[in-house]
Amino acid sequence: MSRLLPLAALGFTSLLAIARPELVQAAAPPANGPRPAAADPYINNAAAGKTTFPLAAPAGKDSGALQSAPEGAINKGPFDGKAWKYGPTYDAGATAGIWNPVMVKMRQGGKVTGGTLFSATDPETYCAMANAGYDFIWTEMQHNTRDWNQVARMWAACPYAKAVPGVRVSHTDEREIQHALDAGALVIVVPTVDTVEEAIEARNWTFFPPLGRRSNGGGQAFGPGIWGTVPGGYRATINDNVVLILMIETLEGLSNAAAIAKVPGVTAVFAASGDLANFTGFAQGSPDYERVINIVHDAALGAGKRLCGPLAWRDRPDFTCFQAGSEVAAIARGVAAELGPLTNTQGKVDVGPLAAK
Repeated sequence: MSRLLPLAALGFTSLLAIARPELVQAAAPPANGPRPAAADPYINNAAAGKTTFPLAAPAGKDSGALQSAPEGAINKGPFDGKAWKYGPTYDAGATAGIWNPVMVKMRQGGKVTGGTLFSATDPETYCAMANAGYDFIWTEMQHNTRDWNQVARMWAACPYAKAVPGVRVSHTDEREIQHALDAGALVIVVPTVDTVEEAIEARNWTFFPPLGRRSNGGGQAFGPGIWGTVPGGYRATINDNVVLILMIETLEGLSNAAAIAKVPGVTAVFAASGDLANFTGFAQGSPDYERVINIVHDAALGAGKRLCGPLAWRDRPDFTCFQAGSEVAAIARGVAAELGPLTNTQGKVDVGPLAAK
């Protein structure tokens, strides 16, 4: 029956299910639009005119709250933010479990692969990549001009694909990281981390309190079409599920790699194969290059964190997290594998613009 509806009446996921059903996982809930509704961050606000405030400051009087707490408060005495005892509102409970398959695999020591979505903005291309066999999709935001609205639409098209949404943000930045997370990212890759201070900033914007400083601002990640129905609830469980990978790419980063890897909340460090050559001036295989890679290796092992690198290093000792090639490279490899001996056996012409030069 849905095939008879006007196209405008169908959401993107519905259209995709009609045109390419293999790209939409059967378990995904139906969507009524191109993006699922975001949870309302103000849903718990008091109803105007219907709520009383027995602990509110008396009208026109100083409550003295900075120096003393109301009866029954956990935090007593003068207010001290550094000594604050965090409340139980977001306790997920022991039954919530880990629902991010990338985090599960990393904790088990398995080898995790991220397929790179470098230039595409089309949701169908993203969904094809997300169902191709990777563990997560490394949506590229450092070296690409796409915007967060395009990214959010791609992730919303097939939120329960085989690969979970991930992203390399452009830099250590509150706006970049919170945009990524609010759109639904479960893997955050931060490039060019040089100092412990930068590592802490990346951690702070990735995690909710008490570990970090992420704002509870809503977004499609909170809604029922993405992660709003996970066991224990998204807000209460995402700190245990989000994967944070910091990239070591520079000489300064190498000097601080051991301390960077030890920052609480960091899941893995990434030995940036290309930029470590760029910043050191030595090619892969040379003694100086191999030395700096081993510095990152030692930092990860010393901190008990996962160690990431390019897919070509999947057999290198202790590397368990990898970035695979782009969608363009994947298409070329896939066609070559499909055609086998028929690859590049096009007919040869002697005239016209397609003639061999």
